[in-house]
Amino acid sequence: MATTATRWNLVISKEIDTGLRQFLASEGGGRKGDLSKFVEEAVKARIFQVRVGRIKARNSRVSADELDLAIDQAVSEVRQEKAARRRKV
Repeated sequence: MATTATRWNLVISKEIDTGLRQFLASEGGGRKGDLSKFVEEAVKARIFQVRVGRIKARNSRVSADELDLAIDQAVSEVRQEKAARRRKV
């Protein structure tokens, strides 16, 4: 899948800039694109973390058994849909 890049202009502290660049260099990085890749991965991780936190908060009053049942049902439905698609092919 082709992706289109978007340019960001960010303002961060000199301390963070220096620390991150030193970290990338120590990890064998420091090449062109490494900073962008690091920021993109950090943003993805943070979005995931926030979403998981919201889901946990939303489900905090649901018992483990209820969650297990809901997960099992969802997995079963997806498997049935995949099997139905395979039969059509």
